[in-house]
Amino acid sequence: ITFGIYGMVVWWKMITELNVAASRYDGKRTCPYFASMWLTMITYGIFAFVWQHNLANRIGAEVRRRGYDYKVSASDFWLWGILGSLIIVGPFVYCHKLLKAMNMINASYNMYG
Repeated sequence: ITFGIYGMVVWWKMITELNVAASRYDGKRTCPYFASMWLTMITYGIFAFVWQHNLANRIGAEVRRRGYDYKVSASDFWLWGILGSLIIVGPFVYCHKLLKAMNMINASYNMYG
């Protein structure tokens, strides 16, 4: 019904919130979602893999820095997001792990800044 727009909004908000919560501590900024889509088109899809790899590592590092015992890394992207697509449910597991980690980061940011 949303023609994929809702998914884009979720990714856009997730990146915005990650940059707000983590940039002060790690000194990095994740490329905005819409810019990454443009770069993905220019690089024939390669940039999407690099972007997701770096995003998963950054979210995992921020979850660990905030003291949560939850593991997210680029290996989740490659194993669940890419290889797991062969069993159809893999990308859903990867998205669940990523969104759960972002919820932890946001909860911690709302309490402690």
